[in-house]
Amino acid sequence: MSADTSRDASEGFGRPVGDTVSSAVDLVVARAREGLRRLTPSQARAAQLRGALLVDTRTPAHREAQGDLPGAIVIDRTVLEWRLDPTSAWRIPEADARPRVVVLCRQGYSSSLAAASLRRVGVDATDVIGGVEAWVADGLPLHVGPADVRE
Repeated sequence: MSADTSRDASEGFGRPVGDTVSSAVDLVVARAREGLRRLTPSQARAAQLRGALLVDTRTPAHREAQGDLPGAIVIDRTVLEWRLDPTSAWRIPEADARPRVVVLCRQGYSSSLAAASLRRVGVDATDVIGGVEAWVADGLPLHVGPADVRE
């Protein structure tokens, strides 16, 4: 079997190419998802309306290209655990209420890793299947105006 690792632009990150074995990162993402009850975009929106905290970890460039999510808090992935761990001195005020956290990224890969990491520090977290791309494809609302960015 050949070890072709080329990727066609139509194939998303994290998807095996042809009949090749999954990459190491694909396996890490799969393991992270084992402990998650991932949500569809519609389920995520419903959870948000019931009080879940929607957390957007996309880059500024991706947010600019795709739009922002209504009511979402934007937290950079590099500080996510510190901002959402209710025992952290660097937490955001919303973490004190220990809400369910729903993490979104562009396509739903890095958000799975983030949600699994949050669960390891005691946060009730999950992510969205397909990420913001699926949110947009499902016709769910986008936010107009400045995003709620937390440093």
